Amino acid sequence: MFLNTVLVVLTDLAACLLGNTTFRRHFHLLLSAVVMFGPALSLWVSQHSVFAKRSHFLYRMFLRSGWGWTCVFVGAFVFLLSFSIRRSLALSIRHLSRLGFTGGLWLAFCKLLDLLDNATGNCYKPLVTDSVVPNVQPLLVLQEDESKSECLKAGMLWRGYEVSQDVFLLCLCCLLLAEETAVFGPYLRLGGFSDAPLRILFLFCVLLLGLWIFLLLCLLAYFPQFPTQLLGGALGCLSWRGLYKGWYCLEPNWYCPGRPGLGLLNTKTNSTDAENTQLKK
Repeated sequence: MFLNTVLVVLTDLAACLLGNTTFRRHFHLLLSAVVMFGPALSLWVSQHSVFAKRSHFLYRMFLRSGWGWTCVFVGAFVFLLSFSIRRSLALSIRHLSRLGFTGGLWLAFCKLLDLLDNATGNCYKPLVTDSVVPNVQPLLVLQEDESKSECLKAGMLWRGYEVSQDVFLLCLCCLLLAEETAVFGPYLRLGGFSDAPLRILFLFCVLLLGLWIFLLLCLLAYFPQFPTQLLGGALGCLSWRGLYKGWYCLEPNWYCPGRPGLGLLNTKTNSTDAENTQLKK
């Protein structure tokens, strides 16, 4: 009973925050401020910290498969919430399809960014000299007709027009989590039934959102690359705005899954107007 009470209190507080109108309207601005001013943290953090190493457990375990973790927890939460309310497999699949469309857009952008980097970049070989001057980079010799993969395998340097895909992914996952979990607050206020499994999944999504924000701060503070990281964050925010504030706001049909919570937030009343009012809020 004690653990269940703690679970209810924690999930109610998190649902109240994520479902708050002010939070939903300004969360992308907060995330943009983090990306813009986060590299300034490099002036205060220690480069001897465990988070200053790319081989850290959190980077290897979560960052490299960030989209997979997001799909697992958000997909399980969305499916359980929608299916427990309507008992409609078709409706649950329609809501899950938002993850598929977002994942497809993310993969397409990653392919385009790789093509851009390969098309605009060049391979350089560091020139080894006998005299070593501190704080001075070694001379680089251009190596023509080398692809990026061949260049990196040979231990040389690749310089191209790069956009941080890690920051792009983290920003997109944070905004996606905020959008999909924001439905839980209005659902509880309408008197929706929520058992322990649903609340646990929601809590895992909230913890994952906190982890993505923490990893984003770590990348910005310990591995600052301002132009590329800023472009990655901007691309993540633009992708979210185009999907969740544009395409998904259309009426649901065969090519549009609709916005989160559509068809679910009317547990006390069958009025469509009441449901749409809650969704707009």
